Amino acid sequence: MLLKRLRNGFVLRALPVLLYWVLRILFKTCKNRFFLAEGLQKQTFIASCWHGEMAMLPFAYLRIKPKANLSVIASQHFDGGLAAKLFECFGFQAIRGSSKKGGVGALIEAIKRLKGGEDIGITPDGPKGPRHSVADGVVALAQKTGVGVVVCRVVFSNAFTLNTWDRFKLPKPFSKINYYMFSPLFIPKNMDLQEAKALLKQRMEAV
Repeated sequence: MLLKRLRNGFVLRALPVLLYWVLRILFKTCKNRFFLAEGLQKQTFIASCWHGEMAMLPFAYLRIKPKANLSVIASQHFDGGLAAKLFECFGFQAIRGSSKKGGVGALIEAIKRLKGGEDIGITPDGPKGPRHSVADGVVALAQKTGVGVVVCRVVFSNAFTLNTWDRFKLPKPFSKINYYMFSPLFIPKNMDLQEAKALLKQRMEAV
C-alpha cells in the first residue's frame, strides 16, 4: 500500500511536468492557426471543451489572456489529479469535483469564482463520458451566473489517438492545428435543461 502511494505520488508530480514540456515542443513544431472570437479578453466566460481535445487548449486561452485567469474543473480521480497538475503548469488553478463525486461542492466553488471575475474551464463529457455528451454542470453554471459559454475546439490535421473512452488526441509533430473559441452562448435561466444541453451540443459539434 505504501509503495503504491509513493509510486502514485511520484507519477502525479512528474508526469504532468513531462507532458507539459511535450505539449510545448509539439506546439512549437506544429503549424498553429487561431480562430478566436473578438472581445473575449475583456469578459468572463465558461470555456467548454471536449475531454479528448483539452490537452492543447491552453495555448488558445493564453493567446487571449496571457495572464491566466482560469480555473479548470477536474475530477477527484487519479486522472483528474494529473489533469489538474498539468493545467497548473500553464498557470491555471483547479477545482476538484465531477458529476460522480464532489459535484455540488465544485459547482458552488465555480459559481463563486465566476462571480469573482475568473473564467471557468469545463469538459461537459468528462470525466468518464459518454464521449461528446453534455452533462448538467455546464448548463447549471451558465444559468445560475448569467455568464456565457464559450465553445472551444481543437482540430488536428494529424494526431495520435489514444485507445480511451474520449479518444484523447495529441498532435503529431509538424502537423496542423486549428484552435477555435467562439462568441459566448448565453443560456436563459428559464430554458429547459434538455433543450439547453441539446443547443450546446449542437454548437460544440459545429466544427
